Amino acid sequence: MLNSFVRRLCAACLAGACLLGTASAQSPQALKLVVPFPAGGTADILPRVVAEKLRAQYPGGVLIDNRTGAGGNIGAELVFRSEPDGNTLLVSPPAPIAINQHLYKKLSFDPAKWVPVTVLATVPNVLVVSPKLPVKNVQEFIAYAKANPGKLSYGSQGNGTTSHLTASLFMQLTGVEMVHIPYKGTAPALVDLVGGQIDVFFDNLSSSLPFHQAGKLRILGVADEQRSHALPDVPTFAEQKLPAMNAVTWFAVVAPPGTPADKVAGVQKAIADALALPDVKQKFAEQGAEPRGWDAARTGKFLQAESAKWNKVIKSAKVSLD
Repeated sequence: MLNSFVRRLCAACLAGACLLGTASAQSPQALKLVVPFPAGGTADILPRVVAEKLRAQYPGGVLIDNRTGAGGNIGAELVFRSEPDGNTLLVSPPAPIAINQHLYKKLSFDPAKWVPVTVLATVPNVLVVSPKLPVKNVQEFIAYAKANPGKLSYGSQGNGTTSHLTASLFMQLTGVEMVHIPYKGTAPALVDLVGGQIDVFFDNLSSSLPFHQAGKLRILGVADEQRSHALPDVPTFAEQKLPAMNAVTWFAVVAPPGTPADKVAGVQKAIADALALPDVKQKFAEQGAEPRGWDAARTGKFLQAESAKWNKVIKSAKVSLD
């Protein structure tokens, strides 16, 4: 009788284990998008817009996980060491994908091993000045800066950030000399620019646009190949005799090393389809962002080119965070 009970118990346990295994195998797929910067900024807003459109394809949900710190390196390391199953991805501006390896002597992950998925969007960097400066365009600004060497101050989001490096690129191209004032983020730099404590800021368009439209700041040039749809009246640097001044803030999606090509292609298509939706385009436009959705091959070439460009700027400016 005892043996019979034991046999029935074992059979029940085995059946339960099978059911559990089946349930696990059939559990709805979830997607985690790790954003290595705080909530509220463009780096966080754009992935959230896209995530809403991806939920139908991921019944298990789409999670935005803000893992901040160390210039994006903390969130990047988390994704780098995740399972390469296409379900955990990094969505980030340039720093931990194409820049930090040139700023830090040692990283806990290897950016060269990222598997490119796509580029969500690009946002042009712009030359923003205080209205107190007697300049109306890029050439007038260059002339004024050269007439006052070392007297103008430019703010940045911090040492080694895109705003710092974009200003460095501008100075290398023009021979202008300005004093660097690093801040902890975009907001405090803009506050001091509006207040007249600094003279210049190379910002991404989405942050500065409202101040320009309100007449509190003046955008002189757009560092992109074409004029921005959000700011059609302001010419590019190329239109103002500075064609090499091309610097955009981009938001790319990359996967852990070893992620299979079919997984990458599936996610890339889902994101590209989302970016083609009219309401998504509108929300991106509100951020001054141009939707992209490039395939993995084009994304990989773009990221390599960006890394090489900023490495050259960093070496010339002798910027280091170690």
